[in-house]
Amino acid sequence: MNFDIDTYNPFRINSDDRFNEVALEIFQFQYKNNLVYRKYVDGFGRNTPLDYSEIPFLPIEFFKTKKVTCGGDLFDLEFKSSGTNGANSTHHVKDKIIYECSFLNGIQLVYPDIKNKVVLALLPNYLEQGSSSLVYMVDSLIKGSKFEESGFYLSDIDALISVLEELERRKQPTLLLGVSYALLDLAEKKNIKLRYTNVMETGGMKGRRKEMVRSELHLVLCNGFGVSEIHSEYGMTELLSQAYSKGNGIFNCPPWMKVQIRDTNDPLELLPNGRAGGINVIDLANIYSCSFVATQDLGKTAKNGSFEVIGRFDIGDVRGCNLMVV
Repeated sequence: MNFDIDTYNPFRINSDDRFNEVALEIFQFQYKNNLVYRKYVDGFGRNTPLDYSEIPFLPIEFFKTKKVTCGGDLFDLEFKSSGTNGANSTHHVKDKIIYECSFLNGIQLVYPDIKNKVVLALLPNYLEQGSSSLVYMVDSLIKGSKFEESGFYLSDIDALISVLEELERRKQPTLLLGVSYALLDLAEKKNIKLRYTNVMETGGMKGRRKEMVRSELHLVLCNGFGVSEIHSEYGMTELLSQAYSKGNGIFNCPPWMKVQIRDTNDPLELLPNGRAGGINVIDLANIYSCSFVATQDLGKTAKNGSFEVIGRFDIGDVRGCNLMVV
């Protein structure tokens, strides 16, 4: 069964009332068609919510053992998480166009001039892993770039340094995305003063380095690259949307995505702004899987809808995007 995306298009949400309307419609669609989610919701007896705040969130662990889809066996894409403990999540994506609309619209909210930037990616572990949603997203940005310098740099740090130096000489706006440990390797290899480059870390040491608190990591990277702030991406294999931070670890969601904080001892109790707890993500782009996911991250929200990630329930499972301890 197909969702009526023409009537309930998540990318046209422009108010909280409209968000609520689309969220409730997607909930009913997923409750009807996603057997894993329906069984979980029935356990709480909450199958007729009147507001998105009443919708139950599926624990993210289900993606490791269940096929979390709204029926059917035909999928455009299959993504797997970068787990280091052998228990990887799988996300079956029925419609790749929805994913592409989500990440392209989302990143343009952060960088309206993205088409005028060179895109450099330092994501060695993701490329080695394969089936990465992050690689798919960045590959699309690179292919959409009009600059021949845009591309992936697996382990050739010297080549990347040469490209960065040349782009800086030309005063060319650039976006450098990298996994945390690889950005540290780059910063330690040579101090490059970046005036025209945004540096974005996508989180995680992936077992390659000792875990660092975000503030410490960003300080080291700021000093190494000569920049005043480090940007960050918050996303995960199980979802189709991303939140972004342009400094200080404060993340903002696109209009079709929201973060709520739950009590760590009661999955149905939501906490007010400023209180730390488990991060629940509503991703209305994730129509054919599950749009309501309870993550293993800890965080807190602010009145303006922004949020911080302050840690994890289990830091032994170091995987996914931006799951550092803060």
